[in-house]
Amino acid sequence: MALAINKIDRVQSERLLEIAADMNAAFPFVRTFMISAERGHGVDDLRRWLAAEMPAGPWLYPEDQIADLPLRMIAAETTREKLTLRLHEELPYNLTVETESWDERKDGSVRIDQVIYVARDGHKGIVLGKGGETLKAVGQAARTEMAEFLDRKVHLFLHVKVRPGWQEEAERYSEMGLDFRDTRR
Repeated sequence: MALAINKIDRVQSERLLEIAADMNAAFPFVRTFMISAERGHGVDDLRRWLAAEMPAGPWLYPEDQIADLPLRMIAAETTREKLTLRLHEELPYNLTVETESWDERKDGSVRIDQVIYVARDGHKGIVLGKGGETLKAVGQAARTEMAEFLDRKVHLFLHVKVRPGWQEEAERYSEMGLDFRDTRR
């Protein structure tokens, strides 16, 4: 078991050492890593250690399978991540993204149409931003990441719709592989 303390660039060295000492006194950590994931400090050391600690074993998926999720869901999560990063704490839990269509094109590119559902009219304006600038920036960031991930050109079309109570719809959860009853506990 290892301890990884993140955001070291935001804590004074003395306090950081106290935290590490307290945690190491309370738990039997084999190694302690002090990292800044945002800046990349210490991350390579942590990765190398984790890789060395992993036991050898058989492949759990075919070698050419890049994820255990459908690409439509990965695309929706990519857009949702970009929205969350752009909007910070204004809306991250009050919106969802659905990939409505995925069209493989003859030129090798893909057209992806997604709907961003928000619970209230006021949220729609926040997602759109002044003159649509927020939605445009989110779309560009998501498109770039998807194109890199899929290794092909992506045509991404985003639409924002108000859907009161979307959080209570079982379909939203089953699409993510979750049991709706478990989410209400």
